[in-house]
Amino acid sequence: MKIIKAKDYEDMSRKAANIISAQVILKPDCVLGLATGSTPIGAYKQLAAWYEKGDVDFAEVSTYNLDEYRGLSHDDPQSYHYFMRENFFDHINIDLNNTHVPDGSNPDAAAACSEYDKIVAEAGYPDLQLLGIGNNGHIGFNEPDDHFSKGTHCVNLTESTIQANSRLFDSIDDVPRQAYTMGTQTIMYARMILVVANGEAKAQAVHDMCYGPVTPKCPASILQLHTNCVVVADEAALSLCE
Repeated sequence: MKIIKAKDYEDMSRKAANIISAQVILKPDCVLGLATGSTPIGAYKQLAAWYEKGDVDFAEVSTYNLDEYRGLSHDDPQSYHYFMRENFFDHINIDLNNTHVPDGSNPDAAAACSEYDKIVAEAGYPDLQLLGIGNNGHIGFNEPDDHFSKGTHCVNLTESTIQANSRLFDSIDDVPRQAYTMGTQTIMYARMILVVANGEAKAQAVHDMCYGPVTPKCPASILQLHTNCVVVADEAALSLCE
């Protein structure tokens, strides 16, 4: 793993956006794997600002998001499809037909997940996969488990993840209890992986991801086995890695 230290959240966001924009400039029709949550928002804002300046062009880019809450339609304000439009897609020149998120509105979990695996495989898997990391070491919605997951699947969210995501809902009772997520095997097929992390609350997870044993108890630890994984994190998130 290559670890890049940033001073703070803004510096982390700018450094991550630099890596993503370089991928788009080098391969204009690249496939990007994207993440939601609060951590990537700064990078998305920076990329949108560079698009406005004419420094980066997303016209030929296609994207595949990691996950979606089960039971939410694309136009639900709490859905990740909605999140991506609000925080990124509506601010750049990407063709929305080339943006993909698991279909949370499909109640047939097996069908929704197999269909998503199919389109990600047909795209050739991401040239660059952006990831955040949960306080418990989850990537996507792949929670700590006794095995590493493979393809896209339906997961029961842990209480810690529900609690962490409740800040985005009116009430913790409104947080969906299940989600469709790319599996760790699918994530590992990406040619490059970029992990962003900030804040002291992520310090233990970042340490375990980079230096702990490779174990499904910390799903992110599998990234140690990837041949091209870059971690961009601020000083607080790296405080246990000194």
